Formats: sequence, C-alpha cells, structure tokens
Amino acid sequence: MEKIIIFDTTLRDGEQAPGASLTSEQKLEIAYQLEKLGVDVIEAGFPIASPDDFKAVNLISKKIKKSGVCALARCLAPDIAAAYKAVKPAKAGRVHLFLATSKIHLQYKFKKAENEILEIAKRSTRLARKHCKDIEFSPEDATRSERGFLYRIVETVINEGATTINIPDTVGYSYPQEVYSLITDIRNNVPNIEKAVIAIHCHNDLGMAVANSLSAVLAGARQVHCTINGLGERAGNASLEEIVMAIKTRRDVFGEFYTQINTRNLFQVSRLVSSLTGFVVAPNKAIVGRNAFRHESGIHQDAILKKRITYEIMNPDDVGFIESNIVLGKHSGRHALSKRLADLGFKFDAKKINEIFKQFKTLADKKKEVFDDDLVALAEEETRGKIKVYELVSVRVNTGTDIPPEAQVKIKHKNKILSANSSGDGPVDACFKAVDKITGIKSKLLDYRLGAVTSGKDALGEVSLKLQAKNKTVSGRSSSTDIIEASVRAYLDAVNKIAI
Repeated sequence: MEKIIIFDTTLRDGEQAPGASLTSEQKLEIAYQLEKLGVDVIEAGFPIASPDDFKAVNLISKKIKKSGVCALARCLAPDIAAAYKAVKPAKAGRVHLFLATSKIHLQYKFKKAENEILEIAKRSTRLARKHCKDIEFSPEDATRSERGFLYRIVETVINEGATTINIPDTVGYSYPQEVYSLITDIRNNVPNIEKAVIAIHCHNDLGMAVANSLSAVLAGARQVHCTINGLGERAGNASLEEIVMAIKTRRDVFGEFYTQINTRNLFQVSRLVSSLTGFVVAPNKAIVGRNAFRHESGIHQDAILKKRITYEIMNPDDVGFIESNIVLGKHSGRHALSKRLADLGFKFDAKKINEIFKQFKTLADKKKEVFDDDLVALAEEETRGKIKVYELVSVRVNTGTDIPPEAQVKIKHKNKILSANSSGDGPVDACFKAVDKITGIKSKLLDYRLGAVTSGKDALGEVSLKLQAKNKTVSGRSSSTDIIEASVRAYLDAVNKIAI
C-alpha cells in the first residue's frame, strides 16, 4: 500500500475565489478542522500578499500540531523570507515556490528567455533551502510548457534542494490521458526525479480537475493538491472529497493507494467552509451535496430498500452526513449543548459556548424541535467571527399587497444606536437601503440566496449574499427563523467586512 499525500490549499488557492476572503481567525478554525480531517499538508496562505495573510499563516503554524503547514512564495527574496518567517513556528513547515515555465507566460508575463527563468529558479530554490528543509517547487502552467524545458527546470531545482515537485494544470487546460503522459514522461526524463515527491495541482476550467488528478496518481504522482468543495479561482480546484472518496471507493483501480483522511468528517468540513466563505454547495455536488444520497424515483427507492448498493456506491455515514434528529430543547443546559457540538465536530472554548448557548436558548423558545442542523447553523454563526463594526439592534417592516414596503432598522455603532427608515421594492430591499443610510456605504448586491436549514414551518432560514463596494467583493451569511432578520444580519455581515 502506498500513501497519497493530501495537500489542501483551501486557505490559499481556495480563498482566491472572488468573494471568498477569510479573516485570520476564520482560517484558523478551518485549519483545525482540516487537521482533524487528517490533511497531511495545509497550505495556509501567501504571506507576502498582505499583513493579515502573514498573520494567518503564522497563527496556523503556531496552533496546528499534526498537519504540516505550507506558505506560498514567488521566486523573490522578500517572498521567501516572509514565507519562511511565517511557517517557522510550525512542527513541519514548508515553503512552496512557484515560477511560470510556459512560453505563453514567459513571453507575455515575464518577457524573459528560458535560461533566465532557469537561473531564477536555481537561485531561489537554493536560497529557500538555506532557510527551510522542506521545499516544494511548482513550474506554473506546466501542462502548457515545452516538455524539454520542463525537464531541465525540474532537474535543476531538485539539485538545489527541492523535495516536492508540483505539476500544475494552472488554467485547467489538460485532460486525463495528457496528464498521465506528462507525469510518465517526467519520471522517465528527469534523471534525479526519484529524489523528490511528484505532486499534481489541477484547476477545473474544463470540468476535469478530479479526473486529471486521479490520472496523475495512476502515472506516479504521490501528492495531490485539492480544496474543500473544489473551491478556487475561476471554476475552482480539484475537490478534496471527490479525490479521497474515489480512491477509497474504487479499490479495483486504486487498491494499492490510500489516504489518511477521516472521511466521516468530510460533510462537516464542507459545511464549515461553505458557511465561512459564503459559497453555497450545490445540492447535486458529488459526495457532500444535499442530494448526493437522496432518491426520489420509486424504482430507485424500492431497490435501495432491498439492497443499498443497487443505487448507492458509498455509505452516507462514511462521509459524515448529518441526520436531522431532535437533540436538545429549551430546558437543556450548557454541558449538553457543548457535548452535542463536540459530537458534530465543533471545537469551542467556554466563552464561545456561552455565546452559542444564548442563541440556542432564543432559538429553543421559538422552535418546538431543535435539530442537529439547527445547532450546526448556530455554531457556524459563531465560527464566522464577531466582526461587528455595525451590529443589528432591531428591524421592523410594514408591508402588504396594497402598500409599499417600509422598513425601520436600528444598528449599534461605537456604542451609539443609529436608526433609519426606508422604502424599497420589497421588505428585504427596504431593509438593505435603511442599512445603507446608516452606514453610508454604497454597495452593489451581486447575489442573494435563501434556503431552509431544517424542515418544518419553524425551520431556520439561511441567507447568503455577496456585495461589491470599495473595490471589494465580500460575502455575508446568517440564519434565523425570521427570513427578514436573517437577510439583514447577512447584509451586515458583509458590510462589516467592507468597513474594517
């Protein structure tokens, strides 16, 4: 049996998806769950990009004890210094260098010759190796690079101390047979390739990121770059949950390989990443989508009842699907709440438990039945962080079929209660315009989605939205049994990210 190293780049490449920006504290919460999931290496960010990115990588490096922590760097001395400084506290720190090697990038991005690029790669890898023992090198746009030059640069950086060679399909251009051929050719034409681990990094522009990654594994790659929910730039990256479950499920093909991922935590981590980034998981998403294990056809239902494997190739329990069971009520105490949240995969200190408990009591008074999904929604509210430049105090709406909607919103800002009234095209629009009057922030609503977290007339409504303002695209999310309240809280969640 050979282990496939799972290199998760949700916090770096995943966060580069427009509108998916995360705070340091949110990144740490995801990192804790990635560690619990069993991820081998967490790419925590790009330290030179911003002070908060450096802070996040450094914080994760200090807190994470089981997974390796990696920082991205261009082949520039300041980048390398920042990356090493950020991951220095980690139990297993890694610096990940990248440099484009395709003729397209050399001609239009760098305007440099191959020999110049080769020298930059050589010098940078040598410098990084002086600081850190674990160096990964990525020849960016490798799948569109001239193979002869690709072999030369891979051989050179290995000679300078690179321990992992990552082959990126940067723009999702390749297809499985081509990736298999490329990895095979690298193994056959780079004389010192056995001194390094071959990795693969695929984007999903043509919908083949997972297929390409698995093809690379069959050809000899032993590390896979991936993200939770396939989050990433443009069409996203290869999906961690799909890669892991494909290897686990298709033992006839991948029988000699395994990962150390605790698959029963996949659904929970998927929900957390979705909640914090504001990127909703499609119901038909493989492995973690709400419909992934649901059957409506009578023929399918009959067969499933007779023998599950007729229409299910995986057991829902194996990926941690959460069933909506009644778990707690208004008379339940903190200890019971804390225990159930721990069972659901959330790690909170006593202070945060107290905050969630207050919200739980309020919800329990509103609902006759409290489900696991309700608790998950409350926990995710807390996990999203307390960025409260503006905090909702109250919202009142007057609307009907024969009167224009009007809203009054009260917000707390710097210990002062501010109020505004506004009309709008609907009650939600009126509330948003009232918020804009108070904050003075002119924003554009790019996306608004409303869904039910649980079933029943008293279900929690979950609102996710995206705003654009001040050259920022940010997401907001909130849940409540009152969809107007949920909408305003989600709007403020996004506005607060713009205001800080």
